[in-house]
Order: sequence, then structure tokens, then C-alpha cells
Amino acid sequence: MKLINVRKGQFVYFQNKLHKVYSIKTFFKQSIHLIRLEDFEQQLATAKDIDFYKPKHLDSFIYIQKRYTLNKDVKAKVGDYILVINPKPDSLDHHHLHAIEMVSSIEKNGVISNKSNGIKHNEYWVMVPGLEDGATIIDLQHPDEKTAENQESLRGETDLPNTYIPKIGDVYQRNDSDPIMQAMVVAIQGQNVYLGGDLEVKMNILADKEKWSYVQNVLDY
Repeated sequence: MKLINVRKGQFVYFQNKLHKVYSIKTFFKQSIHLIRLEDFEQQLATAKDIDFYKPKHLDSFIYIQKRYTLNKDVKAKVGDYILVINPKPDSLDHHHLHAIEMVSSIEKNGVISNKSNGIKHNEYWVMVPGLEDGATIIDLQHPDEKTAENQESLRGETDLPNTYIPKIGDVYQRNDSDPIMQAMVVAIQGQNVYLGGDLEVKMNILADKEKWSYVQNVLDY
């Protein structure tokens, strides 16, 4: 790509893996700051080293150690991740193209995200957990034969073998509370996770997406 064509939020391939443009620092040699979607690691790149990709309906990719499939025909529910496809924020909202946000509440015409953005239903696609029928896996730009076989075996599975382990400072959203609440991990002892607000939760409960969702925490991502 040419630097002039790079925009924040774009999906790109770098070193064969799917990333998203986090920011652009034009005065630096490696001017493109990327987030690798599979594990949320930050990367530095030059424009000539990345290839643009436009996400499509039923594309499937790994996001923070879990597989999701983009679905434009599904309405979001609390705790779902959504990908902003057609951003039309009003003066109080700050979501942008390909922002990934978590649903905190549902309203008649849209959702309120964990970043307090009001996002209309026609502005987003839902990131449905797992690999849906007819999905196209897009984690790698050039998958080899062995990788393709391994990906095929993942159909129906949501979690990867290396499930994300909570760390101190992580933020989780409790999806079955009213109102929806978020809390930070302040301590971990064995399988017990201690959250702000004097909450104690077992790791296996924290991994239950119906009850809790991990909130990614790169600012303005």
C-alpha cells in the first residue's frame, strides 16, 4: 500500500497475518502502528509491507484467542462484539470504521457500546462466536495446505486451545447483571479472580461468555 491510502481501522495483512491499523505516525520510518487481531499484540510496519483487506459478510477470524464470524444479518445482544462497518456517529459518539466494540445495552434503533457510543443497527455487523457454516477463514493471507486442514477442523469450535488467561488490570463486563457492570481484575489467586467492587469469580465462570465478556483495552482502538 501507499502511505497516503492507509487509514485508521483498516484491515490489513502484515507478515501473512490479519491486523488492524491502530494509528499512523507519518514522521516515523515505521509509520504504521498495527494491532494483530489474533492476540492483540502491537506491531510496527511501513506502508509498503502491508496489504489492504476489506472484511466481508461471513468472514471468520481470530480475535484475542477466540474465533468469530462476521454476520450482517444478526442483531446484537448484550455482551456481543460488533464490527462497525458503516459509521455515522452523531456529535456525542466517537466510533469509526472497523471499530470493534462490545454491546452494553440494546435500544430500539441500535446499541450502546462499552465505550458509550450509540451505534445504529445498520452501522455494524455482529461478530458471532465460532465458525459459521459457509464462512471464509481470513486469518492468513496465504494459508498453506496444512494450515487449511487445521482451520477446517476448527468448525464448530469457538475457543482456541490457548484460552486467554486473565491478568491484573484486565477489564471484564458482567452481562447478566442489571444494569450491566464492568470491573477490573485487581488480584488473582489460583483459580480465583478478584475484581473491583469486592467481587470474587472463578476463572471458568469468567470465561463463560453468557455471563462475562473480556473488554479489550487499547485506547481508541
